[in-house]
Amino acid sequence: MEKCPGNTNVSADDSNLNFMKNYMILNAPQRIVVMVLCTLLGLLCALENLTVLYLILSSHRLRRKPSCLFFGSLAGADLLASAVFACSFVNFHVFHGMDSNTVLLLKIGSVTLAFTASVGSLLLTAIDRYLCLHYPPAYKILLTPRRALGALGIMWVFSAVISYLPLMGWTCCPSHCSELFPFVPNNYLLSWLLSIFSLFSGIIYIYGHVLWKAHQHVASMAEHQDQQFPGMARIRLDVRLAKTLGVVLAFLLICWCPVLALIVYSLTTKLSDQVKKTFAFCSILCLVNSLVNPVIYALRSGEVRSAAHHCLAKWKKHLRGLGPEGKDDAPRSSIVKTEADVKTTQQADSGGLVSSGC
Repeated sequence: MEKCPGNTNVSADDSNLNFMKNYMILNAPQRIVVMVLCTLLGLLCALENLTVLYLILSSHRLRRKPSCLFFGSLAGADLLASAVFACSFVNFHVFHGMDSNTVLLLKIGSVTLAFTASVGSLLLTAIDRYLCLHYPPAYKILLTPRRALGALGIMWVFSAVISYLPLMGWTCCPSHCSELFPFVPNNYLLSWLLSIFSLFSGIIYIYGHVLWKAHQHVASMAEHQDQQFPGMARIRLDVRLAKTLGVVLAFLLICWCPVLALIVYSLTTKLSDQVKKTFAFCSILCLVNSLVNPVIYALRSGEVRSAAHHCLAKWKKHLRGLGPEGKDDAPRSSIVKTEADVKTTQQADSGGLVSSGC
């Protein structure tokens, strides 16, 4: 790895260009693929997460539910990831944009913040599900909206501090630079890895505990398959939720393990251009995870779906009111809206424990 710009006798521009060539390793066809993937995934991810944020922020009831606050935090982090990661990644790898060291570290820090806060929000969501399932009578006392906001504040501050450390001076000069991120030292990457592994360990432990409890419930139901006993309904809900969490955990690991494994590998040996290209494409999997998060979490919530149906009914009524026969249709559309609200509310009540709140 060459030394950082400014440590040689050549001009600053030539030194910076030579230094950046170590990271701009994609050929022309690969740059086209990256541009198409990042553009499509970034737009879809932004649209989904904007929808979730609008539904939560526009509903006073949802804004006061801890689970929905965590969904909103997750959507905000994934929205930031869709914008910052997609734009920065395309600008750097496709158009070879040459920013100043400060701007480049700001972009890297913002991408790190987005993905770290996304994983942190997933951990808080896992804790929320654990409390909901294991302490249902005391859930609303243990996790109030104020405590949920406090936990989110601590998580975002922690994510921001650890993400912007390189921008605040922890750079690779005179330390050894990472072969994956310009101006980022390997010892900082090791510290960030320890932090992100701690978050993942918490998620895996909590979801694993829920899955183990569900396994015990399945065995219990098999022994009493011809009987009904108190708590059978909740056990069935626990099992259904555990199956969902199993899919969530598997998808989370599939998207993140390749990136984390390659970062760990980069700390132990010198990387070839082929490995760097593999890392560039694996990084896009993190954006895929941000794209799927709203579907797995928020849009599976009965309450969020109820809010979406309510908004759609209002917009349909508004659009009919703008038509030439809007006045004649107004009473009828109001009745349709009321019936839709009743139906979606019933659906939310029946499925809320499984996918959203207790």
